[in-house]
Amino acid sequence: MERREKRQRQIRWRCRRGARELDLLLSAFVDRHYHALNDTERRQFDRLLESPDPQLSDWLCQNAQPTDPEIAAIVKRICAAHRD
Repeated sequence: MERREKRQRQIRWRCRRGARELDLLLSAFVDRHYHALNDTERRQFDRLLESPDPQLSDWLCQNAQPTDPEIAAIVKRICAAHRD
């Protein structure tokens, strides 16, 4: 249990970006949904966080679509969670 909580804290720290909107969106997703992700989805989320802020913003604001299907899948999940 402690290891999972530590990992979630590390991921939440990585969600801190240069833009407040991204910080809020990504952190809220981690707080509410990260625990329910399977290993594949967690890897997708990790890869997503490697993206530059302008690209993340475009994807999460749905101004552009990722070309990588795995990244597109986690973006879709984040956007759907945000609408709920």
